[in-house]
Amino acid sequence: MIGDIRVDGVIDGEGRFNPLKTFRSSTAEMWREHTDLLDSDGLLPFAMGAFLVRHGDIVALIDSGLGDATLMGITGGRMLENLAALGVRPTEVTDVIYTHLHTDHIGWSTAGGAPTFPNATHRCAAAEWQHFMVDTKDVDEVYAGSVNAPANAFRHLNSVLDRFDTFHADGPLLAGIDVLAAPGHTPGSTVVVISSGTQRLMLLGDAVHCPVQLLESEWGALFDIDPVLARQTRNALAAELEGRDTHVGFSHVPHLTPGRIVRAQGRRRWVV
Repeated sequence: MIGDIRVDGVIDGEGRFNPLKTFRSSTAEMWREHTDLLDSDGLLPFAMGAFLVRHGDIVALIDSGLGDATLMGITGGRMLENLAALGVRPTEVTDVIYTHLHTDHIGWSTAGGAPTFPNATHRCAAAEWQHFMVDTKDVDEVYAGSVNAPANAFRHLNSVLDRFDTFHADGPLLAGIDVLAAPGHTPGSTVVVISSGTQRLMLLGDAVHCPVQLLESEWGALFDIDPVLARQTRNALAAELEGRDTHVGFSHVPHLTPGRIVRAQGRRRWVV
């Protein structure tokens, strides 16, 4: 609960990766400082899915997962059953808010060429729409090991194009939900801020893929379109969040469980 707003992680699929292969510039020695982020096998947990936000008449999904597909060794397909377990039917979703339009964030938006959430307004930043739906609408994304994953956002989202609404600036989007530009990973990458009373949750999308990137300023990321800008955005977010009572979630945080950034023994730590 963020004040009177309920937020649930909705898992679509989960996997584990070798941290040295995930962050190719890292070393085993560097990871010794962050063994708390690894599982008992020394692997990095990784989730795909969405966040469900419920507040009054609003039933909003932040992103829509991978869909019934496999990407980078992670098999999706669980999101709708996990949504049902939370008591929500697809027809009850009022809004789908995209942090960005990469493959693993738009998967369940459509299924079999039809809208999965037929009553929802789909929302993204205008810069994101311009990049994926106009400038590169004929370009396929290619990921190793992908099976049935959407290769092209424009084609995959074709059946919901008339349901899209774009936002052009930071600020309120819906009651209790604000958006904040976080460019770099993609041109219109967006942070979604959930707030109620004095409580706040920031959902960072893919501005961050692993908590370690909020702790170490020079660690890179995956698939950033503009790596330099993405690092600047990531470091600015980390500086803002450090030591604050603001919860932080992002699209691949293990088990979709938000945490906080605290300073302990002279360095940043991730705590859940």
